[in-house]
Amino acid sequence: MSAPQDEKVRARIIERTPPRVPGRVPFRAAFFSAVWRPRTALVILVGLAVLILAMAVNIGRGEFPISIPEVLAVLVGGGDAGQQFIVLDLRLPRSLTGALVGAALAVSGAIMQAIARNPLASPDIIGITWGASAAAVAVIVLGGSAGSVVGLLATTGLPVAALIGGLLTATLIYALAWRKGIQGFRLVLVGIGINAVLVALVNWLLIVAQIYEAARAQVWLSGSLNARSWDHVLPVGVALLLLVPAALILAFVLGGLQFGDDTARGLGIRVNLARSGLLLVAVGLAAIATASAGPIAFVALVSPQIAQRLVRSARPPIGASLVIGAVLTVIADLIARTAFGGVELPVGIVTAVLGAPYLLYLLVRQGREARA
Repeated sequence: MSAPQDEKVRARIIERTPPRVPGRVPFRAAFFSAVWRPRTALVILVGLAVLILAMAVNIGRGEFPISIPEVLAVLVGGGDAGQQFIVLDLRLPRSLTGALVGAALAVSGAIMQAIARNPLASPDIIGITWGASAAAVAVIVLGGSAGSVVGLLATTGLPVAALIGGLLTATLIYALAWRKGIQGFRLVLVGIGINAVLVALVNWLLIVAQIYEAARAQVWLSGSLNARSWDHVLPVGVALLLLVPAALILAFVLGGLQFGDDTARGLGIRVNLARSGLLLVAVGLAAIATASAGPIAFVALVSPQIAQRLVRSARPPIGASLVIGAVLTVIADLIARTAFGGVELPVGIVTAVLGAPYLLYLLVRQGREARA
């Protein structure tokens, strides 16, 4: 082989060789390239192990206690008929709904925090969750007896109504926060204002409602996994199957969005299209999760930050956030069911107690950074 041909072959090999990053192993398939991150994989694997253990403990606790080995045996097809009925029909749907809802909220929070470049930008802080809640409460309280808009929402069902409410709220926040681009602090401030308006709207709906409808809506607003069945598992499970892959595909542009709109455009990213697609995925996950279990507070705020610190990444990682959100929700449900004797609390109360101190910490830290 002649020297010019050798140079061409060598140049082709160098061109096809992925660039190496210290501490990271790149790999490339036909239509896909990524970087192997051992720490991220370890966090996800350990998180999945903790999730399985927490679900087994949660499923085993109750009026008829079942040991962890027996629960795991039932889940793989063993156990007697009584254990199978208790685990598969009565208790597994509750824990599975909690895990899926926590995962959906965590992914939604990770996307929003990355887009806004602000740890306070989560769906329950900037109004997305309360937008879904307002639509759902309107369906519960008013139904088809009110105007044509609420009547139309009532015909679509609670999950679809919550999704529509979340999408409309996100559109309004995005439009009000836009000033030749999206700045994270402005997005948070606008979202907090919209959130306050939506909370007032929900309170007004509870005041004008009949006592039975108001009680039903209030139980739903506390964020509860009580009496959850396979009918509640299905919507959020389908949403995760459809939207999480879309989030992982779109997540490749999040790194560029961290540098600001001008830099991202210089890197060839269609900023508005990418941000709109990511926001649509985040709103869809938050709205479906809210419709399945009510507004469970602070999971979307705390989970991405915990995952980011465990993985040691520059932005909240989607995969690790998904697992951490599922773990936090299941553990919170376990605490709500067993920590107070015969009194069973809604899971949203426990997550609020655990997440509120972290919110205060974030507010103090943001204030110090603003003064620096």
